[in-house]
Amino acid sequence: MTATVGTRAQDAQAAGLLRTARRLVAATMAYNVVEAVVAVGSGVLAGSVALVGFGLDSVIECAAAGALLWRLRVEAAGADRETVERTELRVRRFVGLTFLLLAAYVLIESGLTLWQAERPGESPVGIALAAVSLVVMPLVAWGKLRVATRLGSASLRAEARETLACAWLSFALLLGLVANAAAGWWWADPVAALVMVPWLVREGLEGIRGEECCCGET
Repeated sequence: MTATVGTRAQDAQAAGLLRTARRLVAATMAYNVVEAVVAVGSGVLAGSVALVGFGLDSVIECAAAGALLWRLRVEAAGADRETVERTELRVRRFVGLTFLLLAAYVLIESGLTLWQAERPGESPVGIALAAVSLVVMPLVAWGKLRVATRLGSASLRAEARETLACAWLSFALLLGLVANAAAGWWWADPVAALVMVPWLVREGLEGIRGEECCCGET
């Protein structure tokens, strides 16, 4: 009887964690949609490659979050362990691929910006967006990492790291936009973004290889 009660309590706790995970991922998707629209719109108006790139990064994050929601729903629906593990691995590889796509985009766009020496206009909206994202994204990532640890979910942990990558890109974008507006240092944001490329590539390769996977621990 005691064992049965304990099992039910564990099942209820796991269900609660899954609900929390889905809400965090859904909130990330909703914010990224707004972020993408604002960033691309203000980037086009200001002629800022960095802002447009930041908006496209948000689109990539939406795709990764959508894949993770699929994985969480599979588990919440009561799928067997083999199915959950298989879905976990697929999602982790997909998230790893989005890291590599993001790294390629940052590398190409930053290189073109430096090569063409294009000077974007000032964007107060972009500065405000980057500042808000710099606050929101670390908080969301922290929540995901906590839930991922308790669930033993490598795919949720990987998606949380991608959220952290967005926070770092927000920081780089904020520095670049402020430096451009205050001192005319147009090259600041592409240089700051390039610093992120090695980290993005490492995380992407780990995801595709399925490394640090905690499948089967949920």
